[in-house]
Amino acid sequence: MAFAAQFAGVYLNFSPDDADSRSRKLAAFLPDASDPQMGWDGFGKLSAVAIQAYDVEVGDDQNAVVSVAFQSGPRRMMLSVPVYYSGDEGGRRFVVSGRPAILPAPAPAELPQIAPPETDDAAAAELKPQLEGFFKDYASGEAAGLQRYVAAGKSLPSFGGTFTFAELKKVVVPVGGATREIQAVVVWVVPNGDAPPTPNATDPAAVGARLEQAYRLTVEKQGDKWFVADIRGAGRVVD
Repeated sequence: MAFAAQFAGVYLNFSPDDADSRSRKLAAFLPDASDPQMGWDGFGKLSAVAIQAYDVEVGDDQNAVVSVAFQSGPRRMMLSVPVYYSGDEGGRRFVVSGRPAILPAPAPAELPQIAPPETDDAAAAELKPQLEGFFKDYASGEAAGLQRYVAAGKSLPSFGGTFTFAELKKVVVPVGGATREIQAVVVWVVPNGDAPPTPNATDPAAVGARLEQAYRLTVEKQGDKWFVADIRGAGRVVD
């Protein structure tokens, strides 16, 4: 699969300015006496990014068709690459055995609705100020401040100033006991390089980006306060 993805990175990117370079690179993937441009007539341009091996259809021990996903402009597409494998006696080598084919990528899957959980609004109200303080120090990396919000016996790494906390946009707290799995949607400010924040700037590139992220946290109630025991990606957040 890696061989087909590497081939796709060369095959799917061409322009007249780099035709000679492309043909030399393609030679590493093709049988002897192959068309050096693999079917391209030398005109026009194509560019592809986000190239990843996607699937393999095995024909036999030595032949397969590898599907490679890629992005070209606004379109997500697939490249089908026939590949031959020489086997142990042939030195475990690969070669592109025929013409590739570009195909439309599958449409996104239909996402089914899920029932929201029964929520505990009182616990959410208790948790919100704690979580706001936690995420502020989680972003800044202020270790002593962060530890005030972390459950006893636990320690968590931080972003160390990579982001700035902007807003706790949503908290979903299911009913339960003293330990619960909750969801939080947080808005970070992504710094604009070394430039100071300029929220009133007219140039969008001069303003730090706001980025919503969803987290799943394990929280524990110790005494009359909630503390964070663990944090990870939320997966699908209930709306």
